[in-house]
Amino acid sequence: MKFEKGLNTATLLSNEVKWRQVALLERDILLKNLKSVLESLRGQVAGKFKDEIEESVSMVDILAVQLSKRENELLQQKTEVTRIATSLKLASEDARTIVDEERANARTEIENARAAVQRVQQVLKDKENCSQRIGKQAMDIKNEIHVLRDQFAEMSSSSARLLKELELHQRFEENDAPSYELEGLESLGSMLRLVVQNNVSLSNASVQWFRVQPQGSKTEIISGATKLVYAPEPHDVGRYLQAEVNLGGEISVAKTAGPVDPATGLVDYVETLVRNPETEYNVVVLQVNGIGQPTDSIHVLCIGKLRMRLAKGTMVVAKEFYSSSMQLCGVRGGGDAAPQAMFWQPRKDLSFVLGFETARERNSAIMLARRFAIDCNIILAGPGDKTPW
Repeated sequence: MKFEKGLNTATLLSNEVKWRQVALLERDILLKNLKSVLESLRGQVAGKFKDEIEESVSMVDILAVQLSKRENELLQQKTEVTRIATSLKLASEDARTIVDEERANARTEIENARAAVQRVQQVLKDKENCSQRIGKQAMDIKNEIHVLRDQFAEMSSSSARLLKELELHQRFEENDAPSYELEGLESLGSMLRLVVQNNVSLSNASVQWFRVQPQGSKTEIISGATKLVYAPEPHDVGRYLQAEVNLGGEISVAKTAGPVDPATGLVDYVETLVRNPETEYNVVVLQVNGIGQPTDSIHVLCIGKLRMRLAKGTMVVAKEFYSSSMQLCGVRGGGDAAPQAMFWQPRKDLSFVLGFETARERNSAIMLARRFAIDCNIILAGPGDKTPW
């Protein structure tokens, strides 16, 4: 420590003063002996030698006076050095005491901090265990909800089927006209199929599908939906679907028992996609301007906040901003792949039928594009659609 270094320095100075004092004492003795010798010689010589001896005695006296003064100075230095050494020693001891106290306090604070950290870690561990228990309970509840939802969907489907059978039975009792019904789940991702109960051939029948508002029974024709099958798209959610059959001039109607239901979790999934600047889908081009295409090549459909782009590798096939001339909807021409197919018209002279990997991706792509288009004050709909959603 600095105080200890100062104390060592003071000790060295004190020792040096002692050595100088010893040297002065030795010189004093030598001068006295020299003066005695000169005094004895002064009585034995005469003439020139006597004068030199007198001068030497005078010089010895002067040196004795100087040595006396130097001795006094050394005594003063010794006193000062002793005082400084004593002060430094006291200061060093005080500093050592303060340092020891600070070390003890620091150790105490460190121990307290370590104990506090251990308590915090224990609290965090307890909270983590509690969170895990809560998470497990939440997962169990979520699984129970899924089970109940599946049971509810199954019961709804059974109820709808029973209602249809009852309605068909009543119609059959009222007249002998062909009785029609719609088979399939009344939800996104499914396929509705028109079937007849009386073994009547529908090869010469014309079919037209409609959307029906849940209130007021206002109908809207679905342009191009003229097949025995129809895959609901996001525009149909919340509406009834109705198939009108014209067989030999006699018109019959088959209608869903309830509004089309959204696919489970689809809305939340689309809300997640909306946060991204753009989303890419792997698709297969099934048709271009109504002409069938080879289905062995994968394209990428990019849906962004301002435009849509279809590309194959580095080659851009179509790229258009959202506009009033753009059309977008589910495929209405039937086919087993209809729930996974989408009609897209980027501009008036170009249209595509795109096949997605799953019905969920097809429906999310339609919903996402319409959501971005609305942000651009554009309503994306299919051919002939007039009712905004």
